[in-house]
Amino acid sequence: MVRQPVIALGIVLATALTWAGPVAILRLSEPANAATAFTLTSAAVTSEGPLPAAYTCEGAGASPPLTWTAARKGTKGYALVMDHVPPEGGHHWYWLMWGIPTKTRALSANVTKIGFLGGNSVNQNIGYAPPCSKGPGTKTYTITVYALSGTPKLPKQSSASVTRDSLLAAISGITLDKAVLDVTYER
Repeated sequence: MVRQPVIALGIVLATALTWAGPVAILRLSEPANAATAFTLTSAAVTSEGPLPAAYTCEGAGASPPLTWTAARKGTKGYALVMDHVPPEGGHHWYWLMWGIPTKTRALSANVTKIGFLGGNSVNQNIGYAPPCSKGPGTKTYTITVYALSGTPKLPKQSSASVTRDSLLAAISGITLDKAVLDVTYER
């Protein structure tokens, strides 16, 4: 009884090897696009890890350093959003960037000389606003780098008038891919 399913499996594998060759069978075990995954990391914090005080209101308030892998073919530039969904809903945003050149693969801590900076919902100023978690419990902050196929229709200079919503609307039709890094903070 057990021999029939084993024999059937052997026939299927032999047929597959004859038809597609051994390389096709080996590819079944490889994750799709593993070598080309668009990923975002930071030397300062791990995914789901606590954001060090240096990048919050309890420290220097510097933007964290980021590094990403090359995005898919056709990428013409990058945009960045760091936001948080508070318990009452909506979005708070802490960092907006666009016009990041195609060859850029990293942003140093406290970067200001690459691309353009938007406003933030904390103090409506241009640039990074460090998280300053209010209320009890750990909060999650999401940093997203978007690979873009074109140039967003946004100012060609840093502007506090660029909000999270206006940036996301400007890149919605030209986003090829995105890489996300979630970090936590509790005060």
